[in-house]
Amino acid sequence: MKAKPPGKLRDGASCQIIGGSHAGKAGAVSDIKTGKTGHVSITVTQPNGERFKTLAKNVVIQSETD
Repeated sequence: MKAKPPGKLRDGASCQIIGGSHAGKAGAVSDIKTGKTGHVSITVTQPNGERFKTLAKNVVIQSETD
């Protein structure tokens, strides 16, 4: 069974990283890809322009009202 991305995961969504080596960082989601094993990876762009890749399971999407 393959992993599915969270329901609100889309390009441009604001997110907070809650796990992995980038825990505590935040930014905007881009470049959503599903690998051969079913894991979903994303690129997160921070407000200062720094970019990094992480797994979608380590991310919480912030609602537009936050």
